[in-house]
Amino acid sequence: MNALARVAVLPQEKGPLAIIKMNLPDPGPFEVVVKQFASGVCHSQLHQIHNKRNSPLLLGHESTGVVVAKGKEVNYVCEGDHVMVTWVPRNKIMTTRSAKASSLKLPNGDLARAENVFTWADHTIVDEQYVVRVPRNTVKDVTAIIGCAVITGAGAIIHTAGVKKGESVAIFGVGGVGLSAVAAAKVVGADPIIAIDLNEEKLGFARKFGATATINASQDDPVKAIRALTTRTGVYDFWQRPVCGADYTFDCIGLKVTMSQILTAARSGSFGVSSGGTAVLVGVPQTNAELTGWDILCNEKKYIGSFAGSCIPERDFPLFLEWYKNGQLDLDALVTQRFKLDQINEAVSALEQGQVQGRAILEF
Repeated sequence: MNALARVAVLPQEKGPLAIIKMNLPDPGPFEVVVKQFASGVCHSQLHQIHNKRNSPLLLGHESTGVVVAKGKEVNYVCEGDHVMVTWVPRNKIMTTRSAKASSLKLPNGDLARAENVFTWADHTIVDEQYVVRVPRNTVKDVTAIIGCAVITGAGAIIHTAGVKKGESVAIFGVGGVGLSAVAAAKVVGADPIIAIDLNEEKLGFARKFGATATINASQDDPVKAIRALTTRTGVYDFWQRPVCGADYTFDCIGLKVTMSQILTAARSGSFGVSSGGTAVLVGVPQTNAELTGWDILCNEKKYIGSFAGSCIPERDFPLFLEWYKNGQLDLDALVTQRFKLDQINEAVSALEQGQVQGRAILEF
């Protein structure tokens, strides 16, 4: 089978994405061809777009679709199965085979490469480890963002940090990933849930998802504001100051300033009684951070990373679909903009200009 596909390709040299019409190859032994319904447009793709590259690139890493062809060694799905495509192996614990990254030979002879999968296309060909089977009645459009935005944000709350009921959280950056973290914090009963952003409209949006307090970092010092909201009476740190700060702080941006702020905003330790809070790096960093050693040492704080929310897609996708079904994760509200494939450069520009309040998707 040769599926006729329209694929967004980022040229090796600087320039806009081009939509290329081509026949996909027949799937290899462990590959599947997926006709896609919708794809997420993730902010992290901007890093690939802006960085130097050694070949044309295939972008996008979260989608929904239906399997239209499969390789002879694929037993997990059949033609006609509805699936979600993600950039995280479905269940790495259950296999010793390394998943193969997708690539395409373009009509001009160039080889375009994906980091692992590509979903900015009406059809994609991917290693079967990157697809998760879902019920046929699964909503086809907004669920596309579960494969990255939701697992990254919500997973950081429930898996990486393991936030419990009554624990305080502060979430820096409330785009698609941050809002997913806010929603998950509400599900587990965190209190307070503090959202921090530079955009007042996004902060208002965060309240709809469960934030109990918001801080506009363009107007107020977020660290001071978080400390004021979380000061505890009767317990003191090493320097005999009242303990304050969030039990867990999350950087869903990855800027140098926010990577440092989440450490400072994490709860101080109660000297001789209990250790301090945990700072969690969720956003993709583009530089190194400057951390205060004395703060880590004397307050016994932890600074950890959360990659894809520590999620196992085969385990976690059903949970997040259930949250959506129950109204605990409002994907319909989280998807704030929709584009067609021919509008991919407009979608990228909207990301660059900060015009996407929640998450954007491509609809095919």
